[in-house]
Amino acid sequence: MTGLEELSGRLREFARERDWEQFHTPKNLAMALAGEVGELLAELQWLTPEETATVMKDEAAAGRLRSELADVMTYLVRLADVLDVDLVEAAHAKLDENGRRYSVDTYRGSARKAPPLV
Repeated sequence: MTGLEELSGRLREFARERDWEQFHTPKNLAMALAGEVGELLAELQWLTPEETATVMKDEAAAGRLRSELADVMTYLVRLADVLDVDLVEAAHAKLDENGRRYSVDTYRGSARKAPPLV
């Protein structure tokens, strides 16, 4: 069992014990995930690029960021579990697709967006 599978199982059991499955619809979990991403963004919103590069050196900020990242991850993993999506498999597939879309020769050092694959 991978760490992600173990986490998914713990989250499933956590929800089951509290009878929260009724609330863990894909819509609700996606909305909660978006809210947590917003809270993560709020931690970085007004920092300069230089400040963000060293933000983890500030103990208080680092704790808040770890907490928000954990919230984002738990909602993402729970949503994937409810939708029966293997996140690792999906991420590998997306990376393969992006490798085809963003060739090293064409996009190295560029922030330009590639056209969608057809």
